[in-house]
Amino acid sequence: MDATRAGRPRLTERRRPGTTARDEILDAAAELFTTRGYASTSTRAIAEAVGVRQASLYHYFKTKDELLSALLHLTVTPTLAFLSELAEDSAAHTLHALAAFDGAQLLTARWNLGALYLLPELREARLATFWTERERLRLAYLDLSRSILVTTGVTDDAADLPFRLVESLVNMWSRPARPDHVALAGHVADACLRVLGVNDDVLVALRASGPARVGRL
Repeated sequence: MDATRAGRPRLTERRRPGTTARDEILDAAAELFTTRGYASTSTRAIAEAVGVRQASLYHYFKTKDELLSALLHLTVTPTLAFLSELAEDSAAHTLHALAAFDGAQLLTARWNLGALYLLPELREARLATFWTERERLRLAYLDLSRSILVTTGVTDDAADLPFRLVESLVNMWSRPARPDHVALAGHVADACLRVLGVNDDVLVALRASGPARVGRL
């Protein structure tokens, strides 16, 4: 069955951004989950926010867990794709570009999807594929960090800090997105390297190449 086709006719004209009904459903779920809470949001409320029948929503997502999983994937999948396309470079260059891109996509998202990480329901929802992808991203950060630590002499205790620093940006998300959000992500990318012992001389060169890479957003 073509996933881009609705199961039943719409109740109203299109009212959400997106090229398909699935996109609109995700946008509505993102708004309601991040503003009302996951447990307080019903699939009926999501369908009403889109302007489709509840049965049409189930054509795309069988459960709320599926909706939550799809939204959470949006916080990691673009960054993993970006990382896979980066040209081979030093660990410092790669980590800086990764952190700047990752931070910018968290800050400039239409809804604060990163805040969903804090939901208590994440421990019970069926989200195995999301946790696998998030762990892939965390390990990518960790490997890059450890490669840098070998050269700076800072202890391995610092290796997980860059990943945590970037995730902390969900506390700075705002709507509408501030014009300095991409710049803020760049500052956090700088901080990721500083905690690993990279000096400011190296950071000057990294900042020069950073905007071109993050500009892909």
